Amino acid sequence: MFRRPPPGLGRFVLAVALAFAAIAGVAMSPAGSASAISGWTGGVDLYRAGTFTTQQTWLWCTAADVQIARNIVDHAADHTRAAQQRYFDFMRAHNSYAIPVKDGVDPGGWTAGLRRYVDSRYRLVASQSFDAALRSAVTSLRRTSLPVGITVAHGNHAWLLTGFTATADPTETGRFTITSVRVVGPLWGLQSTSYGYDMRPDTKLTPTQLKTFFTPWHYAGVRMAWEGDWVSIQPLGSSGSPTASPTPKPNATARPTRAPAAQPSPSLTAPTAWPGPSSTAPTDQAAANLTAASAPGDGGGSPTAGPASRASATSAGWGLAVIVPLVAIGALGLAIAARSRRRPGRP
Repeated sequence: MFRRPPPGLGRFVLAVALAFAAIAGVAMSPAGSASAISGWTGGVDLYRAGTFTTQQTWLWCTAADVQIARNIVDHAADHTRAAQQRYFDFMRAHNSYAIPVKDGVDPGGWTAGLRRYVDSRYRLVASQSFDAALRSAVTSLRRTSLPVGITVAHGNHAWLLTGFTATADPTETGRFTITSVRVVGPLWGLQSTSYGYDMRPDTKLTPTQLKTFFTPWHYAGVRMAWEGDWVSIQPLGSSGSPTASPTPKPNATARPTRAPAAQPSPSLTAPTAWPGPSSTAPTDQAAANLTAASAPGDGGGSPTAGPASRASATSAGWGLAVIVPLVAIGALGLAIAARSRRRPGRP
């Protein structure tokens, strides 16, 4: 036989179900992931003590940048030569152009490395001006809390952009002025500290100062797809990010027609380690507009998702497994409450 439930039990069941659903919703949110956007305080600086690592050879600037970016994103402190060797070998295998080993990694290879080992949202962005490149770079950094790769010395070397200050939040308005940037160059520690190209990690520069380093891409051996553009490797594709329109895909069989410059020694002239990733390059306008979320993959096939992507997928699956039965419990609670109001229980 059925008895009338105690007064308010239906509402109590519903309240409990909704409370659990709210908890599950919090668990699904990416608050702890690299894509979470914190409150705007006038600037961002992702760099932390212990994340910097010096490139182990003159050619491994992009490999060291990948290692530093992983340290920042994963809160790690890996400085091993073996890891840099692994990153370099992978990126060389994913170069967009067949360039000599002495020229290291091209932008296609660098993009592939950042996508494989740091986060799958990284894309190659070729901008037609310094201002457009820098504005899209800081917007991507702010939106994702991931460092941005930039090619310096006309593509002979690779740095990370790890922070900036601005007059307004780039994710809220396009009416902002960049007042400073923070950069990391992996030659620090290998070169002479008093006469070298890379400055102390997390050095603060004005945009005017950065402009003397972040210069248009040029490789004398062969005309690459991004010749004359400002090349950066930006984390795109998150919620609210742009769909990147690719530039023409480079010819993977192209080879330099004459010998490239000799391997550099530490000096104020740029070292010759080639930054490089994905075989497709979003145009500057697509990156600057930041309007959607998809972009083509790199030349090496589907990369392994980065830590943020894996964490998001795991939390989403757990949240759905909890919410579905809780919604059913809530519906049952409503039914019990409605029934109890319509008629009294009987023995």
